Amino acid sequence: MGPGLAMAQDAPPANAGQATDLDTVVVTGIRASLEKSLDTKRANVTVSEAITAEDIGKFANTNVAEAMSQIPGVVLDRRFGQGERVSIDGTDPSLNLSFLDGHPVAQSIWLYGEQPNRGFDYTLLAPEVLGRLEVIKSSEARLTEGSLGGTVLMHTRKPLDMDAHSVAGSLSFNKNDQGGDTRPSGSLIYSWKNADERFGFNIAAQHYEEAVDRQGVEVFGYVKANTFPNQTGAAAGIDVPNFVNAAWFQQTRERDSANVNLQFKPSDELEFNLSGLYIKESFDNYNQSVYNFLTQRPGAVDRITTTGGVGAGGHSNANPVFYDNNVRASEPTTKGVDLTGKFQTDRWGVSGQVGHSKSENSLEQWFIEPVYTGGYSWDLKRGLTFDNPAAASNPANWAGDGFMGNYGVIDTETKDTYGQLDFNIRFDSVFNSLQFGVRRGKHEEDYRQNVYVGLPVADLVTVGTINPANMRDLNAGSGRHVQVGRQNVIDYVNQYRDILRPDAGSFLNNTYNIEQNNTGAYVQADFATGGWRGNLGLRYVESKTDGFAYEPGGAPSFDNLASKERRTSKKQDFVLPSLNVVYDTGSDVLLRFGAAKVVAWAPYNQLVRNTFLNDNTFTGTGGRAELDAYESTNYSLSAEWYFAEQSVLAASVFYKDIGNYILSVSNIERQFNSNAQTAPAFYQSRIVGTNGCTTDGFCDYSITRPENAGKGKVKGFTVSYQQPFGDTGFGLTANYTYADGEGANGTDLPYQSRDAVAISPYYEHGPLTARVSYNWRSDYLAGGYVAGAPPASVDDYAELGASVSWTFDDRLTVALEGMNLLDSEYKQYLGREELVAQRFHTGRRFMASFRFKF
Repeated sequence: MGPGLAMAQDAPPANAGQATDLDTVVVTGIRASLEKSLDTKRANVTVSEAITAEDIGKFANTNVAEAMSQIPGVVLDRRFGQGERVSIDGTDPSLNLSFLDGHPVAQSIWLYGEQPNRGFDYTLLAPEVLGRLEVIKSSEARLTEGSLGGTVLMHTRKPLDMDAHSVAGSLSFNKNDQGGDTRPSGSLIYSWKNADERFGFNIAAQHYEEAVDRQGVEVFGYVKANTFPNQTGAAAGIDVPNFVNAAWFQQTRERDSANVNLQFKPSDELEFNLSGLYIKESFDNYNQSVYNFLTQRPGAVDRITTTGGVGAGGHSNANPVFYDNNVRASEPTTKGVDLTGKFQTDRWGVSGQVGHSKSENSLEQWFIEPVYTGGYSWDLKRGLTFDNPAAASNPANWAGDGFMGNYGVIDTETKDTYGQLDFNIRFDSVFNSLQFGVRRGKHEEDYRQNVYVGLPVADLVTVGTINPANMRDLNAGSGRHVQVGRQNVIDYVNQYRDILRPDAGSFLNNTYNIEQNNTGAYVQADFATGGWRGNLGLRYVESKTDGFAYEPGGAPSFDNLASKERRTSKKQDFVLPSLNVVYDTGSDVLLRFGAAKVVAWAPYNQLVRNTFLNDNTFTGTGGRAELDAYESTNYSLSAEWYFAEQSVLAASVFYKDIGNYILSVSNIERQFNSNAQTAPAFYQSRIVGTNGCTTDGFCDYSITRPENAGKGKVKGFTVSYQQPFGDTGFGLTANYTYADGEGANGTDLPYQSRDAVAISPYYEHGPLTARVSYNWRSDYLAGGYVAGAPPASVDDYAELGASVSWTFDDRLTVALEGMNLLDSEYKQYLGREELVAQRFHTGRRFMASFRFKF
C-alpha cells in the first residue's frame, strides 16, 4: 500500500495490547484527542508523533501545516504569514515527503517565478479532510523512499469507521487586521453505511477564503561605497543598499475541495476503498514594488551617510525610481483517484494500491514598470524619501524609460502515477510477521514559460491610477506612492496583446520537463518477545530520471530550436537497510532505537539545466542535471515515560550522517539580458557598462545553482512533555528541539533552526475550551521567495495563537481564534543581521467559527 503503511497501520501490531490501557478511561475534547495521539505514538514501532482530527481542530489554524506546529521536531516557514512547508528534525522541507492515505498528491506551483518543490505545500489540504496524521522519523523498509528527515502520513476518515448518517461541518469568518475584507469559509462531511456495515461512503467538501496582505522592505543586494565616485563621508568598504524596495503583496486565497471515499467490505477478510480528490484554488495576487537602482547611474549619487557601519542613506538626483506592478492570475487544479484493496486471513494477506493524480496551473502575469527620475534620499528604515513629494505623486511624472513592461504565462503540469503490491505472512514465533512487496512510481513535471515584450511606453495618466498607496512602517514617500491598481494594469497590457512578440530568452531558459521513475522492492520481518518488539528490513530502489531543457548558444532565438535541445538521463540504484527496536520496561517506560539508510532527491527543477534570470538585479537561479541523490544513514534513540493518563515525558536524539548533501552555490555566469531586445540606443545608455554588460547583450549574472557538496551531518535532540493536571481542566503540551548540522567545509544547511520551542497550555471544563499555542524558532538559512533571489538567513520568528470555544449540547460549538497575535516580523538578512534583505509584516489574523455535528 502507498508508502507501505496505509493498510499495515489499519491493524495494530501483534503485541499492541500492551499499549491499550488508556482506552479504559473515556474522555472527550482536547484530552480525548491527546489520548488517541499518544495511543498511536505508543503502539508504533518507529520513532514517531501523531495528531488526530479533534486535535487538529482545536488549534488556531487554517491549514494542515499550522496544525502540525506543536509536533516535536516540526517547524514551519511562514513567508506569507501562514504555515506552508514543514521541516522535520532540522532538514529542508523538500526532503520530507507526505502521503495522503498512502499515496502522493500531485501539486503545482502557485507563485509566478517559483519552481516545483518535492516538499508538500500544506495549504493544499483543508484540516477537515483528515482523521489522523503521523510523522514517522525513523524509517522502515516498507516506507516509500525519498525522505531524509521524516515521512508524513495523512489519513482521511473512512465511512465504515463513522456512524451512519453522521454529519459534521463548520462555518467561519476570518479577518486580517492589516488589510482585506472579512472572508467566509465552510466545510461539510457526510457519512453513510448500510446496516451490516459492509458498504459505506462519505464525502467531505470545503470552501475556504482568506485575505493575505504582506508589506515591508526588500533590499536587492549591496555594493561598496567606493562604487559611487561622488560619495563623501563614508569609508570605501561600507556596504550600501543598491535597491531599497517598498514591497506590497495583496492576495485573496480561495480553495474549493472535495474528497470522496467508497468503502466495500464483502467479508471480514476482503476490503476495497475507492477515493477521489478534487481541489480548485485561486491564488491571484497583486505585487507592487517601488525601488531605486543606484548602480545604474553611480555618478548621480552625491552623498552617502552611514549607520552602524552599513551604508544606510544617500541621495540621487538622476537615478530612476522604478515602480513595478505585477498582477498575477493563478488557479491550480488538482485531481486524483486511488483504489486500494486487501485480503487478510489469520495467517497471510495480500494488499494493493493503484492511482493517479494530476495538478496543473496556467499562471499569468501582467507587468508594467514606469519610472520616476526626480531626486530622492533613502535608508533602510524609511525606504525612499522624495525631494519633491508633490511631483512624485503626479502620475504624469511616472512613465516608461524605453521599457514599459510585458505579459507572461507559465504553464505547469505535474502527474503522479503509482502502483504497489504487498504480501504478509504471520508466524507463531519470535519473528511473527514477514512482509514483502514491490512498488512502481512515476512522477512527471512539465514547465513552460512565455514572455511577450514590446509594450508601448506611456505615462501613468494614460494607464490610470487609483487612490495612493498607504503602507505601514514606511513613512517616507515610497510607502505612500502613486498606485496604478490591478485592473488598470490588466487593461493597459491587454489592449496591446496582439502586437507583443515572444521573448526567446525567457522561453529557452525556463522551458523543461522531467520524468522520474522509481521501482522499489522490500522485505521486512517483524518480531516480538517479552518486552521487545521491532522490525528488520531491506529495501532496494532503482531510480531513473530523464530531463529535457534548452541549452541556447549566443543570443537567444527561436530559430532551429531542435539544435538547442538538451536531453539528459541519470540512473542510480540503492540498497536501504533498516532496523527499529522497542523495549517496554513494563513500568510505563518505552525505549526505542532506529537505524536506516535513506535516500532523497533534489527538487525537480534542479535536476535539469534551466535558468531563471532577473534582468534588473542581474541575479538568477538554475538547475544542474549532474546532481546525485542525497544519501544518509540515520540513527534515532528515544525514551518515553507514560507516567499518567494522557501524559508523557519523552526525549529523543537523532543523528543523520549524510554521504552527499546538495547546496546552492552562486557563481558569475555570462547571460544574455533580455532588455537588449529593446531599442539599441536605450539598451546601450541604460545597460552597457553595468554588471559587465557589453554591446552584444551579455552581462555578468550571479547565478545560484545546486552542487554536490560532499558529506554533511545533522545531530540534535527533542524533549516533549504532555499532561492534564488532574480534574482542574488545565493541561499543557510543550516541546523543545535542538538541531545542529553542517555541510562540507562547515556550510550551513538550509531551513535548519538550531533551537525551536512549542508550548500550548489549555483549559477544558464542561462546555468551555481554551487553548494558547506559542511557537518560536531561531534563525535559519533560506532562499528568496522567488527564483532569482539570493540565499538569505531568516531571523528568529515567533508565532502566538489562541482559541476559545463553547459547546452546546455536544452538537454545536462556537469558537473564536487568533493567529499571529504578536504581529511578528519576518526578516531576512544577507550573512550579517545589519545587511537586511527583507522585512515583512503580514498582520494579525482572526477567525470566528460555528461547528456542528449530528
